[in-house]
Amino acid sequence: MKIRKIAAVASALVMAVGLAGCGGGGSASAGDVIKLKLAMVDNESTPYYKGAQKIAEEVKAATDGRVEIQINAGGLLGDERGTVEMAMNGDVDIATAANSVMTNWIPEMSVLEQAFLWDNADQAHAAVDGPVGELIEKAAEAQGVHVIGYMESGFRNTFSKDPITSIDDFSGVKIRTMQSPAQLAAFESFGAMPVALPAGEQFTALQQGTIDAAENATVNMQANRFYEVIKNHTTTEHNFVYILLVMSDKAWQSIPDDVRPAFLEGVQAGYQAEREYLVEANTTAADELKSNGVQFHDIDRAALKAAYEASPTVQAFTYDPEWVAAVDEAKASH
Repeated sequence: MKIRKIAAVASALVMAVGLAGCGGGGSASAGDVIKLKLAMVDNESTPYYKGAQKIAEEVKAATDGRVEIQINAGGLLGDERGTVEMAMNGDVDIATAANSVMTNWIPEMSVLEQAFLWDNADQAHAAVDGPVGELIEKAAEAQGVHVIGYMESGFRNTFSKDPITSIDDFSGVKIRTMQSPAQLAAFESFGAMPVALPAGEQFTALQQGTIDAAENATVNMQANRFYEVIKNHTTTEHNFVYILLVMSDKAWQSIPDDVRPAFLEGVQAGYQAEREYLVEANTTAADELKSNGVQFHDIDRAALKAAYEASPTVQAFTYDPEWVAAVDEAKASH
């Protein structure tokens, strides 16, 4: 049953379970506390961790204390791919992972990797809260896990040693990007030279000149202290990244049917709060970056998008028609 539909039938389900005298989803008795472990790579200073805390808080309140979530931050239990695999094996209850990571198991999700896919955050939210989310959840269940929600790191921008104010300024720039074919193709279409590099090595690489630029959410430029070695931020908003909450089937089955609607309502309240935390964190980070000497630049995004769409590499990409239709539906709604 889909996340967004379960909450709508909560009261009816509780009544049905009460009449039947048992629930099919779990064997916990009314007095048991179900304790779940959530793994995330982000550290405790991030809005993503704050969002995970809010999820735990909302779940505990919504379930009257029946479900508690313990957060293991900072990659304590492994990286995103590793913890998703652990969730598939039932060794971690909930893993968090960017949508690009999930394409390893759900290749149709590559439709979300396209640069300049969304005109605004409302479109991006409408997709996963609606038709695209339904496809993701169905595909995830086929992999033995349940996608129960969508946090995000949102739109990504460009941070560089030298100012980038036009597409011509990307020429020859060595930039570390996510290892997504669409994102690599995007920066290549701008004239840049995307570089494969682990995220944890970016600061040193920028400091030593191995790379000239990086890209991420604005708050990450502040959190990773990139401003100490580079002083330019360009609002490219070239890509939008979701952080999926991936729950093991073992953990899902541990929650009784009558508790699941409240559990999912709590998760939803928490991840929607995280989206607001991210907006606030990006605004605060921009102010702090400016106070640390970072210059903010605008750029002609239409020119970047045109170059991306004209790329032969990009034109060769193919996507599942059903997923394309779902994306188009979300875009049309906002």
